[in-house]
Amino acid sequence: MPYNFIATARRVLDEEAQAVAALSARVDKDFENACERLLACTGRIIVTGMGKSGHIGTKLAATLASTGSPSFFVHPGEASHGDLGMITSEDVVLALSNSGETQEILTIIPVIKRKGSGLISMTGRPESSLAQLSDVHLNVAVKEEACPHNLAPTSSTTAALAMGDALAIALLEARGFTPEDFALSHPGGSLGRRLLLKVDDVMHGEEQLPVVSASTPLSDALLEMTRKGLGMTTVVDEDGKLIGIFTDGDLRRTLEKGVDVRVVGIRDVMSPRPVTIQPGRLAAEALQLMETRKVNGLIICDDQQRPIGALNTQDLLRAGVM
Repeated sequence: MPYNFIATARRVLDEEAQAVAALSARVDKDFENACERLLACTGRIIVTGMGKSGHIGTKLAATLASTGSPSFFVHPGEASHGDLGMITSEDVVLALSNSGETQEILTIIPVIKRKGSGLISMTGRPESSLAQLSDVHLNVAVKEEACPHNLAPTSSTTAALAMGDALAIALLEARGFTPEDFALSHPGGSLGRRLLLKVDDVMHGEEQLPVVSASTPLSDALLEMTRKGLGMTTVVDEDGKLIGIFTDGDLRRTLEKGVDVRVVGIRDVMSPRPVTIQPGRLAAEALQLMETRKVNGLIICDDQQRPIGALNTQDLLRAGVM
């Protein structure tokens, strides 16, 4: 019979999920103490680990750094050959080792202590040398690895990764870290566009914005829509305040009613109370508003409710927000 890959995958996922779930009961005063020490750190959080723990540590350092806790990874082997110079007394070292007996880490602990740096460890053995030498220890022990031989680091690395994420997010929330703060660390790619781009950056404003007064005949409003090419026009009162919108969809509904576009006024066929957003808001917020209100476009209005711009889903798509 062919090997049952699906059954194995489900078993691994179930075992690793159970390992992560078991961590919740161990989030106690030690976790709180670790967070307080990391939050009070005036230097950097130096993450270190060997082998698979090192790979998890690299990811954790990146997560901390991108969520408001300055951090970088130092390889414990390289630390013994000069990289310990990166660590200062203002730093806190976060050491990962499932066994708690990783020789490369134990070798550098005396120097870390001599420098006066804080030491937080994350191991699977609270009685280990590393755990005992640490200022704070976080227990990430697992019942067994997902590996059928209980050898390959699987459940243990997943547990360490999850506990590291818990630390990072707890610190993020304690710092009051905002989406705008997050964006400053992620200016590139689609994530940066979603977080940094504002409606002002993608809207059609000034001469590109279609605007007609409430007294405008529908035929003239259609000419304005054609000139600006947005498939809509804003409608304003005598003070320039937005009172409605007329779109291609409104035009189709108007024609279906047999209305003569040459004699009817725009006020009689416009849609009142269009969906608006203020300038300075994130483009991602505009997208969420459009999805919630089920509209394909938004009008950007100033604090006097005067239209200053417009955008649609195509604008957000071109900008990489969608």
